[in-house]
Amino acid sequence: MSFTILYKGNKHRFVKRISARKLLSLSVIASIVFLISSRSTESVYENHVRVNVVKTGLEQQAKLVDQLKTNTQQQVGGIVNQLAIMQNRINKMELLTATMAENAGLNKDDFTLSEEMQTLDVTEHSLTNQIDKMAETLDFKIQQLTALESLMMGLNIERQSELAGRPVGKGWLSSYYGVRKDPFTGRPSMHKGIDFAGKEGEDVIATGAGVVTWSGSRYGYGNLVEIDHGNGLRTRYGHNAELTVAVGDVVTKGQGIALVGNTGRSTGAHVHYEVLKNGQQIDPLPFIYR
Repeated sequence: MSFTILYKGNKHRFVKRISARKLLSLSVIASIVFLISSRSTESVYENHVRVNVVKTGLEQQAKLVDQLKTNTQQQVGGIVNQLAIMQNRINKMELLTATMAENAGLNKDDFTLSEEMQTLDVTEHSLTNQIDKMAETLDFKIQQLTALESLMMGLNIERQSELAGRPVGKGWLSSYYGVRKDPFTGRPSMHKGIDFAGKEGEDVIATGAGVVTWSGSRYGYGNLVEIDHGNGLRTRYGHNAELTVAVGDVVTKGQGIALVGNTGRSTGAHVHYEVLKNGQQIDPLPFIYR
């Protein structure tokens, strides 16, 4: 089987006879050439697109990395600055703690940080290690301050309960401890306290912190206040016009506990002041002039 190709023009005429097998072969070859040519062009274009996409993505990632680096450096710089500020505050606290300990009569070296803890190690490249060290320093300083607070509180309680001073804000010492002439009988008798004359109605004050163990009338004393200061020490304040504390009250040093009066075995407005050691009256004078 064959095909005839006829071309007829004004001046030319062309006639070509071709077999079916040859025509088929030419068609296949033409198709393959077209496909190869078409596929090759598409592949180059696709690769170009892919390269551009990847390049654009990498450029965006590079910008993100740069931004992240900048942000991280800023954050790290901020943390380092905060560490330096905290270290400065710790150093100031250190000076204050040492001063407080010294003023309290304590060994200031027991409440100061080691030289290593007082300085920030700028050679330490690990920020995590610097933060850990700062946390350790703060924890240790808190322990020191807690111990100092406890000691100072104990010292304050001891000093508050320590007897010192006069039982009146205004008044004068009118009778001493010891044997004297009894104002009622005229005969020698033992006076087991000290009298402070004053104006009736003036404040009678506690000479030390403690707990009120008596507040009421008592034979010979008139209206009496008795305070237990611990360590076997008690004080008594007699002949008061009025009592302003009750049994069980906790009083502080210098607190008003009564008003000067003339009750009981008394010849005028005054405060009869006694100091008892383990239940026995002793001379209050050394405590008054502490």
